[in-house]
Parts: sequence; structure tokens; C-alpha cells
Amino acid sequence: MGETILITGGAGFIGSHMVDRLVNEGFKVRVIDNLSSGRLENLKHLGTSIEAMIGDLKKPEDALKAVDGVDAVFHFAANPEVRVSTTNPETHFNENVVATFNLLEAMRRRGVKELVFASSSSVYGEPSEIPVGEDAPIRPVSVYGASKAACENLIHAYTRLYGIRAVVLRYANVVGPRLRHGVVWDFMNKLRTNPRELEVLGNGTQVRSYIYIDDAVEATILAWRKASDAFNVFNVASEDWITVDEVAKIVIETMGLKDVKIIHKPVAHGVGWLGDVKKIALKIERLKALGFKPKLNSAQAVKETVLGMM
Repeated sequence: MGETILITGGAGFIGSHMVDRLVNEGFKVRVIDNLSSGRLENLKHLGTSIEAMIGDLKKPEDALKAVDGVDAVFHFAANPEVRVSTTNPETHFNENVVATFNLLEAMRRRGVKELVFASSSSVYGEPSEIPVGEDAPIRPVSVYGASKAACENLIHAYTRLYGIRAVVLRYANVVGPRLRHGVVWDFMNKLRTNPRELEVLGNGTQVRSYIYIDDAVEATILAWRKASDAFNVFNVASEDWITVDEVAKIVIETMGLKDVKIIHKPVAHGVGWLGDVKKIALKIERLKALGFKPKLNSAQAVKETVLGMM
């Protein structure tokens, strides 16, 4: 095949699974990761079949070195913790917006013309109705969501000005092996510490869509291969949604626990923290038009994740 692909954040959760898929398909893969949330052990099974670079996209020279000689970039480097943006908004500005700008500039200077970007359903904020389609208003309520929206707009400008073709993927909650953040990971850690009690941030009625990592990777590859416009946006999710209390029940049952006391800890309007949203679920008709169909629904994705992390 001969093509070389750069995966930023390739030692992270979604990024490392993208590395696996692209290596298996015969691509040459280069990874750059600053290891702020990624872990080299996610890549160790690949040995010398990939080029791993410890570097930081917040440094323009690292971004230039990373894109040198590559044919396409899968940009998954970001700080994934939405809650961080409440207490330390500068983190998401630097790790998401500055890093993305430096990457785009490096691509422009080195003539790299293909970009796949990991965005987030958080760009929609608190929609009035669910599920939301890709044409819904962008009204983020967290700095994390705002940073992803800013990145999308930067990317759009670069597609218009410099001939880059971009595929933007607005992921719902992606779960599966190697997960190190989010509600499933959080619940499992709490229950390992105290199997008799589980604290749930929010009132438990918050609604989310969960997609298993294998489905998310398949959707990403499909969108990359089949999207034809200069700037393409796709929601990536399962076709249903469940509440946080339902997630808690699945985690408890799958871990084989009984008589667990659930304690809700809501802040304003029942959410778990400032910047959290009450309900978010995504329409995936655009992806389905390309031939995508998720193999697991939200509940199955959560259960499979717990089984794989036990």
C-alpha cells in the first residue's frame, strides 16, 4: 500500500485502536503522543511495526517533524476529560486548540492534504431535542466542547484556503478496552474501592449514547474512505441511548455485585458537574448512508466494556 499515516494521540484510547486497524490494513503508521493521557503499553504489542514519537503538538517544531513525509493525518490528540475544563480551562485551550492549529500549520507547510479529526458530541451543548443531526446549532456549554468547535472551524478554514480534505467525526461516548476516563471507568473504579456503594454524579437521569470502540473505528475508516467533500462532518454513535442510572445498573450486574447502594450527587438541573449536559444523543443517518451499521447498542457496548476491563 505504501501510504504513511500519522496518528496524533496514538497512544491514547481511540488513537491506539486506530493504530491497530491501520497497521492491520497494511499502512505505515507513525504515532506522536505527549503521554499526558496516552500510554505506551497500548502500543507495545505492535513492537517495531510502527514509528512511535514522543512529542508535543503544542511545540510547532514537533508538529513539523511529525507530519514530515506522511500522506494523511488522523488527529486524535486532545485532553479527553470534559470535567477538567471547568477547573482548568487553559488545559483544553492548549491541548486542543493550540495543538490543532500547530498541526494544521505543519500540514500546510509540508503539503499534507488529508485530515481526519476526532471531534465530539459536546459541540452541540444542551440540544432542545434528541437525537441531533450534524446541521444542529453548535452551542457548547463546556470549554472542552468549545475547544472542539474551535478546532472544527480552524479545520474548515484550512480546507477552504489550502486545499486540505477533512473528515470531522463527532463521537458520542466511545467505550471499550483501554478506556481510562468517563463514566464506565469511573464506576468500575469506585466499585472496586467500595463494592457496597456507588456515587453517581448527577441525578442519574442524564441521557447518553454509547458506542463500542470497534464500531467507532469502523465508522471512522468508512467516513475517511467514502466522504467526498472538502469538509465532511459525521456523527458517530449507536442508534439508541440510555441513562446514567442504567449504565450504573449494567456495571453493577456485570461485575457480579448485589445490594449496591446508589447515591446521587447532582449539581444544577440534575447534571453531575458544571458543563455536563442533561441529554445528548446523535442521528447517524449520514454514516448509515455510507453503509455503516453499529454492531452493538449502548447497553451492549457498556457491558462488553466492563467484561473486557474486569
